[in-house]
Amino acid sequence: MGEIEKVEILEVYMKIKQFKEQGFKIRRIAKKLGISRTTVYKYLEKSPEEILEWMASTKTRAKKLDPYELLIHTWLSEHPDLSASQIHDWLKERFPKLVVGDSTVRSYVKELRNKYGIPKTEPKRIYQAIPDPPMGQQAQVDFGETKQKTSEGKEIKLYFISFVLSHSRYKYVEWLDRPFTTKDVIQTHERAFQYYGGIPYELAYDQDSLLIVSENAGDLILTSEFQAYRDERKLNLFVCRRADPESKGRIENVVGFVKKNFAKNRVFQHIDKWNDDCLAWLDRTGNGNVHNTTKKRPADVFKLEKQHLRPVTKEITITSIDSSITRTVRKDNTILYESNRYSVPLGTYEKDKKVFIEVTDENRLVVREESDGAIIANHLISTGRGKLIQDTQHIRDRLKGIPAYIATVSEEFEDKETATAFLEEIHQRYPRYVRDQLKIVLKASKAVDQAIRNEALSECIKRGLYSATEFSDVVAFVQRQYNSNQPVVSKEIKTLPHVDPELINTQPESRELNRYLDVLNGGVSV
Repeated sequence: MGEIEKVEILEVYMKIKQFKEQGFKIRRIAKKLGISRTTVYKYLEKSPEEILEWMASTKTRAKKLDPYELLIHTWLSEHPDLSASQIHDWLKERFPKLVVGDSTVRSYVKELRNKYGIPKTEPKRIYQAIPDPPMGQQAQVDFGETKQKTSEGKEIKLYFISFVLSHSRYKYVEWLDRPFTTKDVIQTHERAFQYYGGIPYELAYDQDSLLIVSENAGDLILTSEFQAYRDERKLNLFVCRRADPESKGRIENVVGFVKKNFAKNRVFQHIDKWNDDCLAWLDRTGNGNVHNTTKKRPADVFKLEKQHLRPVTKEITITSIDSSITRTVRKDNTILYESNRYSVPLGTYEKDKKVFIEVTDENRLVVREESDGAIIANHLISTGRGKLIQDTQHIRDRLKGIPAYIATVSEEFEDKETATAFLEEIHQRYPRYVRDQLKIVLKASKAVDQAIRNEALSECIKRGLYSATEFSDVVAFVQRQYNSNQPVVSKEIKTLPHVDPELINTQPESRELNRYLDVLNGGVSV
């Protein structure tokens, strides 16, 4: 029926007849009833019998989307904010053979909203129009976030990066189920360039911390990783000013389009399937539908724009980019990453100690003491905030492994039985700190020769000194004694040039000590 409900047809018909008999003009009748003049003319041409007959015929008239009424009604009931465009996309996704026009879907959705009383309100954001740049000149890049329901009914936060060629509006989108890192951003750029088959001559970004350290009057300071990537790819960057939607309106629209048309009310199952579905959506709708502004399909315009992109002359990998990121080790043997604490082996901490971290494709945080050294920690990255992520091997076990630790330390001494008894006594006196005690003893022992550590052990037992710090002090004392007993190596003394040798051998005059005591007591001067 279009403008009015079928149940109201007879009532509207009677009002139109009534207003006409009262002398109202057609325009005035249409305005008072909120209908078009065409509808007024159509009703006036019919008799009451014809109206009743017409109502009966419209009730039985089939529409193309009637077989999908229950499904569409379910979607609208669960998600009242669904747009007719998104419903059209969902129908095409589930029923690829269904061919139906946009206007047909809009009319049918509007009719169902009226029929079942499902209103829809949608805020709109207005942008100032700016001319399109030449083909291949610019792509805009931005990030977005959504919250999705999983198949288990839980809520998960997803993150995406989107690209759009400013001339053709051809889009590329990639998703992660965790926050992006700079390494992720570089990898998505590479995949976007492969998707486009070339590189635009300019990339426009918002001021994102993954890429930009600061911007001062147009001078960009990039993160070290992205600067290395920029140099490698010879990218020309343009950073949009804050609160300036006109300069990045195209990508702002894309971010909103991805959220509202693809992601909204879609159920998340797995990140790989989610990305596959998004690529299919890009082909089907994102790049396949006619653009509202250009009135052209982005996929069609892209066929021409692709020829104007800068060719990808070589493939690069993330390993060719300097991606060394360091973190300071905290006193509790943890490092901070993305607002969470990750454990490193006990004993890693030293003042101002830094370790090197790397985020792998498997969403793991790898920690090394040197940039290319052995791995000391390997954690699955947490999506939460303020959490402590610990490796069980980094946690002290106060009951298991102490005897083995004592046996290991005792191997440093010649008399292992005496050393074991000494260490067992330390264990008895310091049960809560025995690992720290043993670590200090082991470190002090390894720093000196065996003869020194053996003598230090004997001195500690003789004097009843049963603590790691006292053992360390005794080791230092014994070592100084050993050093002082070493013979002095004589060396030839070279005289200064132009100096009389007899002056060098001259000895200063010395006086008896009593002479100085007399001076202090008020005696004669010397």
